[in-house]
Amino acid sequence: MTVLTAAGAGSYTVSGTVSPVGWEDAVFFTDGEAARLAPRIAALVALGAVGRVREAVGADAEVLTGQDRHRADASRDRDREALDNTVTLVPVMASVAGTTAVFVVASTFAFAVIQRRREVALLRTVGATPRQVRRMIRNEALLVSGFASAAGAVLGLFGAQLLADMLIGSGVSPPWFRVEPSLHWTVLAPLVAAFLVGVLVALCGVAVAARRAGTIRPVEALREAAVDDSGMIPGRLLLGAAALLCGAGLTAWIALGDPAVILSPSAYALALLVPVLAAAVLAPLAVGPLTRLLMWPLRRLSGPTAMLVRESALTSRRRTAATAAPILLTVGLTFSLLSATEALGAARADGLQNQVSSQYALAPAGTPGISRQAVERVARIEGVRVVAPVPVTLYTPDEGRLEVNDGLAVEAGVLRRMMSLEVVDGSLDDLDSSEGSGTVVPDLWHLGVGSTFAFLTADGSAAELRVAATYRAVRGADVAYLPQRFAAGNRLAPRAYVSLEPGTDRAAAVTAIRKAVAGTGARLVTRDQLVASEGAYARHLTEVRQRSITVIVVVFCFIAILNTLLMATADRRRDLAVLRMTGATPKQVMRFFVAESLLVAAIGVALALAATSVNLVGLWGALHQLFGTAPITAPYAVIAGIAAVCTLLAVAGTVLPVGAALRAGVVRVAGLRE
Repeated sequence: MTVLTAAGAGSYTVSGTVSPVGWEDAVFFTDGEAARLAPRIAALVALGAVGRVREAVGADAEVLTGQDRHRADASRDRDREALDNTVTLVPVMASVAGTTAVFVVASTFAFAVIQRRREVALLRTVGATPRQVRRMIRNEALLVSGFASAAGAVLGLFGAQLLADMLIGSGVSPPWFRVEPSLHWTVLAPLVAAFLVGVLVALCGVAVAARRAGTIRPVEALREAAVDDSGMIPGRLLLGAAALLCGAGLTAWIALGDPAVILSPSAYALALLVPVLAAAVLAPLAVGPLTRLLMWPLRRLSGPTAMLVRESALTSRRRTAATAAPILLTVGLTFSLLSATEALGAARADGLQNQVSSQYALAPAGTPGISRQAVERVARIEGVRVVAPVPVTLYTPDEGRLEVNDGLAVEAGVLRRMMSLEVVDGSLDDLDSSEGSGTVVPDLWHLGVGSTFAFLTADGSAAELRVAATYRAVRGADVAYLPQRFAAGNRLAPRAYVSLEPGTDRAAAVTAIRKAVAGTGARLVTRDQLVASEGAYARHLTEVRQRSITVIVVVFCFIAILNTLLMATADRRRDLAVLRMTGATPKQVMRFFVAESLLVAAIGVALALAATSVNLVGLWGALHQLFGTAPITAPYAVIAGIAAVCTLLAVAGTVLPVGAALRAGVVRVAGLRE
């Protein structure tokens, strides 16, 4: 069989097989051949009493027992990276879901209080105090949230593996990641926490609604008018103004102060919520101007439908704002999240393309990396220059622990040829003249030129290098460039950069390179192909994170849209009765309610576009600072599809109760009873 090692591809005879294990796919050689292929020993397996092993080792190595032995497995780094991705994604999903749930619950309870205004006023008339009214609303929320949270905890217990399977299928979590029902505290504790969070979310959402219910006066039980005000009580107005200022300030801070926030999905996803929630809080103020603007092109239509729809929205601004809010949240958040994903991926690819200066590269052809054999074959071709940086793991002391960083070992004099680094301080020429004692580090590490960079290598050796230059880098692409002597003898290079000397026949050189690397596990690619493959996994992770969050938001809000519209329409039997008693046919009544739901959807989408524009301004400024370019792209077809589904749900949430009431023939009776 052919085995690829750092030295190159070699042919070996199989002399035996071993039972498979889950943590590695190992190939065993004789001691002499293993020493030739991998002269540096990273770990030893000792069989014997632990005390005697520790006594023999002393302070020269660390003895691992039990579960700690996994730290020596070849799969440890991959498992750690996969779990880091999982641990990063799941809390973001939970926090966005919780924030969305608070908003949905608050909107629903606020609308319920509006609907029950006369009922609450009657309670006040018979002697209920404002405190008792507030306690009644809170207790209702506590009762409903208790049952709902208990049901959600049970569903979550058995549905967690479905989420884990989705993450495994997306390549985010490792294949061995499992969540199984049990009575262990690691399972019960999250369930209890989820139950408490569910109840807390409901109580937070109902707080404002309960306070507002307590302000209803007894005399309002006698009111006949169905006209409400702007809905902007002083508390909501102050909250909306504060949210608007926070959204604008946060956008300016991201764009100008700390653009690296957009590289952190956890922080940035929550930052995108602020302008959207600010728009939702201030929605009653915008209902009037938006209604007039959206209905203006229809002012010359014959018939009363357009006029009735406009006046219905203007005289019921709180109801209109409450029903438009879930659409605003759905479209605004999905537009912001998906636009950020697309734009960040495009900017990363563009920045990486500008950073690589070589015309071609050697990339792995279904192998873990590029061997020295492939590099040496290409280097022998006349007019071709090749360099293969070897990855080095660096361990730097940080407050009693070792921080893991990445490095690349390169030959002196080739860094400038293969990479176009944006030097912040110092010069790359100083690295070439440092005689193997210098390094180039990213500016994110906050090391000055001339300072000493101390670190440990994978085998525990201590090293100190002088910082020759610093370059501008973004989080996730920050590596240190080290002298070639730090390259481990048994490490494969992830890629090799290939450039042609002036006057070299390009076609002949490309043919020679492809012939030279045949059978070595490497393939020749262009710079554009290299950039596309290098950023593919990072883009995939970002897309999985953002789209997983988007799915949660969309599901929550689709439920809220149907719930709110069904509640709003079912409570308007008197409106149906008035229309029928004034001579409107069932078809005209249905047309009125459909047109009104379309207006509500249009108002929600318009507010979503306004909130998204604020987020995109911050994103544009951050991308411009990080990558020097700011291509704002978005999956407009997907966003338009989500907006269309929201509109269809809004129409369905109106048509179903109206159709049921018309078929039952109870609207005239309801009107007479009023």
